[in-house]
Amino acid sequence: MSLLGRALFTAGQASRAVWFGAQYSLAQRLAPPLDGPVPPPGSIPGWPVILKDLRALQQRDWSNVEAGYYPAPADRFAPPGKMLRNAARFLRDVPAVNLRRRLKENSETYSDAYKGKRPRYYLQNFHYQSGGWMTDDSAALYDHQVEVLFTGGADAMRRQALVPIGDWIRANGAEGKRLMDVACGTARFLFDAKRAHPDLQMAGVDLSEAYLARARRNLRRWPGSFTPVLAKAEALPFPDNGGADLITCIFLFHELPRKIRREVLAEIARVLRPGGRAVMVDSIQLGDQPPYDRLLDRFPLAFHEPYYADYIRDDLEGAAAEAGLTHVSTRRAFFARVMTFDKPL
Repeated sequence: MSLLGRALFTAGQASRAVWFGAQYSLAQRLAPPLDGPVPPPGSIPGWPVILKDLRALQQRDWSNVEAGYYPAPADRFAPPGKMLRNAARFLRDVPAVNLRRRLKENSETYSDAYKGKRPRYYLQNFHYQSGGWMTDDSAALYDHQVEVLFTGGADAMRRQALVPIGDWIRANGAEGKRLMDVACGTARFLFDAKRAHPDLQMAGVDLSEAYLARARRNLRRWPGSFTPVLAKAEALPFPDNGGADLITCIFLFHELPRKIRREVLAEIARVLRPGGRAVMVDSIQLGDQPPYDRLLDRFPLAFHEPYYADYIRDDLEGAAAEAGLTHVSTRRAFFARVMTFDKPL
């Protein structure tokens, strides 16, 4: 790749970090104080440590581009008008989020409209966000919210799943193969996967009709190549050994009760074709990056994440092995862990 390409990529990623980091700082200033004991001085890593780690992720992202795992991001320099509209939408929602934090209100979506139609664990205002997972407004705002949370590093963390996927495709080919993303959300990851591997067929499973509609919109440039599926991750409507050659699951497990996590892993192992690969990207856990351990313990205090404290102590690799998957690798990428598993032939 050219030096100009590297320079443009570096400039684009730096501008993202500044843009989203500024919104994160503003939202934090407006947020109510956290409950719980104040951590000892020096026990929480400061911005210099986190930004250094973010730059390491960005450098790895570019190395993957140079290695041919995926093309450079399509939105290195997003249209200014779109950036401003998204930021305004995000900031307008901050007072409502903060009110829920103060009142500990987190079950607005547990209403007569959805009771019995979605699992109880799902009908919550995760992160205290407006609409939970159920509204068009939530689907329109979600990707921006996540980028603010990770100071512009969310897409880069997701893209790390394309490395073990790319290794598998180099050995097995992409033509005639299907990638299924479980809890696909707005298809932000599938968009990058399709750019990297145009021959792959895509399926996205999610429990939100609003998010699946946004996913269809985001993948409309590839008509006929994406199948949206409204279903629970713990009850995938696919046959044994025939659902997909590749399965991804990104930032889902930390929002599931432990019992459901194991059911989801069992379903992934059931529908994945023998010889196929599953890649899970989720939050780091305790011990993955020890300087961040106190941040992980405090995260559920600021964001409604009722299963997070258990998640960061759960043995996911062991649970996947019990489900019948072979652990290949686990790598940290900023605040994410990328776990790769194969299904034996």
